[in-house]
Amino acid sequence: MTLVDKQKKILNLKNKLNAIILAHNYQLPEIQDIADFLGDSLELSRKVENLKSEHIFFCGVQFMAETAKILSPNKHIYLPNPRAGCEMADMVDIKSLKEFKQKHHDASVLCYVNTTAETKTECDFCCTSANAVSIANKIENSRIIFVPDKNLAAYVRTKTEKEIIPFPGFCYVHNFITKYDIKNARELYPDAAIIIHPESTLEASLAADHVLSTGGMVRFAKETDIKSIVIGTEEGIVYRLQKENPDKHIIPLKAGLICKGMKTITIDDLLKSMTHLQYEITLPDDIIHRAYNPIKRMLELS
Repeated sequence: MTLVDKQKKILNLKNKLNAIILAHNYQLPEIQDIADFLGDSLELSRKVENLKSEHIFFCGVQFMAETAKILSPNKHIYLPNPRAGCEMADMVDIKSLKEFKQKHHDASVLCYVNTTAETKTECDFCCTSANAVSIANKIENSRIIFVPDKNLAAYVRTKTEKEIIPFPGFCYVHNFITKYDIKNARELYPDAAIIIHPESTLEASLAADHVLSTGGMVRFAKETDIKSIVIGTEEGIVYRLQKENPDKHIIPLKAGLICKGMKTITIDDLLKSMTHLQYEITLPDDIIHRAYNPIKRMLELS
């Protein structure tokens, strides 16, 4: 069966099931091409709330599908390959977070959405890369534990007077980006705007022209008059940006910015998951309830 045949079969199944396919900006091109919605993790999870379809196939990683389930517990959320995980999210668990909290017992806990449902149950507030600075500034406590990304925490620290206490986690893809990559890009593409994700090292973020979430990158590329844009994040988004902005030159910052977890789900996985309705996300009711609280507080502060 050719790729096109598989895509057609998936679309037929989608119509038969009255299903929806969500794909993160970092997913493989052949999955992006047949998704109903593309976006970042929370953007897609929130979209699920307003969808009438009961069967949602989330092409992303584990924590994203879990977040969708937390926000829409009555819907069937499927992760087409259960091995699609996020190494950064897995760097913190209940045990390590509780131990960290004991060392800073008077601090509020702000967790990045890139955390498991179980980890969220031990947090006070949630945030995204787009609103991390805003949420941190709106938390009343002057001391804030930031979980799990030390690089995003470092960036937030430059934008607030609060004491930000970073948990020692990181995204191995973005941690690979340095200020020398920015310097090299400026030399190669002097007329380009250089955009970087805040999960990158702080020195790289400070050297870039703009520090944006993937959703922010999509908007920037659409709205800017600049014709060349260097993108410092996982390479999967380059496909979407070039497709949506054919008049612009979208340039990956460097080679090798590939997330293994994001590339785990294949077209065959999606077809199999839809054919057999398998790999549904299930979470205990108490986990859903407790993990929803920090997300709810984030939405209230947004």
